[in-house]
Amino acid sequence: MAGRIQSHQLPNGLFVSGKLEQPKEPRPPTMAARAMPYTGGDIKKSGELGRMFDISVLDPQGPPPPLIVGGNSSGGNSRQMAPPRVSGSSSNPNSGSRPNSGTVKKSSGPLSQLQPTGLITSGSLGGSGPIGSGSRRSGQMDRQFSNLGSSKAKYGSSVTSLSTDPVRVGFKVPKTVVWAVMIVAAMGLLVGAFLTVAVKKPVVIAAVIAAVVPAVVVLVWNCVWGRKGLLGFIKKYPDAELRGAIDGQFVKVTGVVTCGSIPLETSYQRTPRCVYVSTELYEYKGLGGRSANSKHRCFSWGSRHAEKYVSDFYVSDFQSGLRALVKAGYGAKVSPFVKPATVADVTTRNKDLSPSFLKWLSDRNLSADNRVMRLKEGYIKEGSTVSVMGMVRRHDNVLMIVPPTEAVSSGCRWWHCLLPTYADGLIITCDDNQNADVIPV
Repeated sequence: MAGRIQSHQLPNGLFVSGKLEQPKEPRPPTMAARAMPYTGGDIKKSGELGRMFDISVLDPQGPPPPLIVGGNSSGGNSRQMAPPRVSGSSSNPNSGSRPNSGTVKKSSGPLSQLQPTGLITSGSLGGSGPIGSGSRRSGQMDRQFSNLGSSKAKYGSSVTSLSTDPVRVGFKVPKTVVWAVMIVAAMGLLVGAFLTVAVKKPVVIAAVIAAVVPAVVVLVWNCVWGRKGLLGFIKKYPDAELRGAIDGQFVKVTGVVTCGSIPLETSYQRTPRCVYVSTELYEYKGLGGRSANSKHRCFSWGSRHAEKYVSDFYVSDFQSGLRALVKAGYGAKVSPFVKPATVADVTTRNKDLSPSFLKWLSDRNLSADNRVMRLKEGYIKEGSTVSVMGMVRRHDNVLMIVPPTEAVSSGCRWWHCLLPTYADGLIITCDDNQNADVIPV
């Protein structure tokens, strides 16, 4: 009977083989019954997310941190008061004694707190921190106002303050060549004049004039059309694909603009969320009038006051869809080609100034007594389409566009009689119509 198969009968009367299994005792659930607290959007209450961004998280189970009372900063006379003990009969089922006390601070890296825009950006290029950040990050708001009633905004080092004319267009011609040509032309004119008077033959001076006049015409032509020739070169320059761009490559990227951690605002029209703002006050000088600046000539418009700022921003490439961080802040060299629009025009026939324009002048301690003025404002707003020319830099999977080490040259364009022109730093261009074709982001 030893080889007989064991069987048992089920409650419905059916016989099945095998032994009857003994009922197991029910086990308590392994998951904690404690519900997750409601954070209300506070990152300090969100546990692991707060620790990931190096934010101090107060342990609700442990006792509060010790209090330091009295004493000086050297710590010689300071003393710590012991924290109150927590009773073990708390209503929290998970409460109990813990070996650690005070503030529990856990960190998984050197990242800073989340920015208001939700974007983690870098600092200056010359820093030693992650992604080339310096002692200050562009995520920290560094914008200050002179007073509560003033509309004049002052930005910190994270925003680049541009000069009155930041676009410096020059010719790629050595100074030695220019001086040599001028000396030869002067000597030719003197020799030709002497031979004309002494020998009575004006052929020499006619030949010198025939050689000097075309050179002067070409020089004047380049002074007038040099800027437009550089703009034509920028527009015809082919767009590069960021996906295949290597580190140190000079590229041109066209895409939609997104603000960085510090959005800018125009000072007169109060246009929000801009990456570049420009407000310029011009004054017309007639015969014997007052000059707006030291280089102001008669019967022309001169710049009396200028405010131009640019900060770090993002551009999304149309071709590859990648987003790159454009390092235009922290004192970077930038050449913005943005045409401003006239927002206020004061002439001899129109002397009634608007209250907003008077307030704008008073905030900057500018007078408005019998002056012919014109206020122009330009900007690049978030969602606009721009073209950026710069050098690619990759650091820790972060794609950046930084100012090139050398000036950008257009080359010699013989068909247009244009000499090689150049511009320093990042080149940023935007369409003339700034209010049209803005993509909401």
